[in-house]
Amino acid sequence: MTDGLPPGSAQAGKGAPASPVASPPSDEGGRIVLMLRRFAPWLASIGRLTRHQVRFTLLLIGAGWGTLRESLRPNSWRRPVLYEFRATLRQVIGGGFLSIVITATLTGLMVVSQAAYWLGYAGMAQMTGSILVSVLVREISPILVGIILMGRSGMLSLTEIGMLVLGGEVRSLQARGIDPFLALVMPRTFAFTVGGFTLGMIFSVVSLLMGFVVAHANGAITSSVWTFFFNVLAAMTTWDYLVIPLKFVLVGFFVGLGACITGLTVSSNDTMATIMPRGFARGIMLVLVVNILFMLDF
Repeated sequence: MTDGLPPGSAQAGKGAPASPVASPPSDEGGRIVLMLRRFAPWLASIGRLTRHQVRFTLLLIGAGWGTLRESLRPNSWRRPVLYEFRATLRQVIGGGFLSIVITATLTGLMVVSQAAYWLGYAGMAQMTGSILVSVLVREISPILVGIILMGRSGMLSLTEIGMLVLGGEVRSLQARGIDPFLALVMPRTFAFTVGGFTLGMIFSVVSLLMGFVVAHANGAITSSVWTFFFNVLAAMTTWDYLVIPLKFVLVGFFVGLGACITGLTVSSNDTMATIMPRGFARGIMLVLVVNILFMLDF
């Protein structure tokens, strides 16, 4: 019987009952799938770029924590590790000493003498100590020490470890049961940490001393050298006594750790032409990040 029904509807009514799910949702799902397939290459590219950029930061955080943790274990400081630490420390301090002294002398001539001259000219000579502490010792010195540390010793460690990886010596160490992280990364990182603090203190003293010599010769400073250094120390706050050494320590730590991690993670496609710019850029970035973090907090 088809009374009251359009043609064809009766035949449809004799079959299976109508599904409660209509066809439009399936069409909408198909459109979403097609849209995702269209944008999948773009999404994959963004994911690869994000993972590549974040990878070094995550490696740095993990390696930094691992370095501190392993250094507290007495078994980690065996004779080969101590030998690597001493050899790297001699290279860091001995190799960067002359560069630090020359750079500190030039910085002292430019900053200290000019600050003393212009502050005396403006009748604000009593602020010379606080200006030198805020500008020279706290801000400029850690950046210049970090750059010299990176250029003189960080690039050398990066090249050495990178060549060991490309030459297969690191795999040989692993095959003999020697952890490259304990043998190469940990001692070199702590050598850079001690070297950064030592070179930073030398830089601060030499720059202030050479600046005083020039300013005293020009008549911009008439007090004795002991009075000059006493005024500088008196202008330092309690935070300065903590923050300034901590800056030098952290700059040395992250410059050494970044160079070692960059050298240890090179691939077979890398060459010196790709390793060196990458390592130098990362080292400069770490130096600036450390100083910016302290600038924000203090």
